[in-house]
Amino acid sequence: MQYRHIFFDLDHTLWDFDQNAKEALIELYEVLQLKEAGINDFDAFYKSYLHHNQILWDRYHHGHISGEELKWKRMWRTLLDFKIGSEPLARKMSAAFLERLPDKQHLFPYALEILQYLKDKGYKLHLITNGFEAVQWRKLRNSRLEGYFEEVITSEKSGSVKPNKAIFEYALKLTGAALGESIMIGDNQDADILGALNMGMACVFVNHIGAEAAVNPTYTITHLRELESIL
Repeated sequence: MQYRHIFFDLDHTLWDFDQNAKEALIELYEVLQLKEAGINDFDAFYKSYLHHNQILWDRYHHGHISGEELKWKRMWRTLLDFKIGSEPLARKMSAAFLERLPDKQHLFPYALEILQYLKDKGYKLHLITNGFEAVQWRKLRNSRLEGYFEEVITSEKSGSVKPNKAIFEYALKLTGAALGESIMIGDNQDADILGALNMGMACVFVNHIGAEAAVNPTYTITHLRELESIL
């Protein structure tokens, strides 16, 4: 095998963040009575959340904000779109959301099957994720992903975030993997793909949403099943 160690991203690659977030936000919308607070359209609320979540994750990737800021400010910015300027409500929403989100179990099609396929072929599987330590472990346990990975490298554990080289260096050291026998698989062209390329690591861009290519990955796929033709 050309590669021995496979490093997966979790959110938006294997674990369907958008679908799981939607379920958690529906619960939040009802429990916190957000309609009565002035948010009359759940779909608009959900769309606004996804928009601000993406922007703030990008800022977090590049070290412009802390993880704690990300957690509540994505809610705060969403509320501002509905002319609700309540930081206490934003923080309450953040806590309630993070309590519910990791219990959701939607995966992308063929996620479990491809992990079993790769494990059966003898690959060593690991995760590199910018997600928060406790939250990511709960996601893994609840969605039946936990048993597939030998090492789980989070930004909190490593002290760095993708796309920084430091988190990839930490992952290689922790797993004992050589750079030339390692490959990164992820959906984020900045954090996962550019991060891997800057490290000199092979990579697979998982383009679930048909995004326009902004970088030049080693491989591009649109469905996890296509990994069988690469690995």
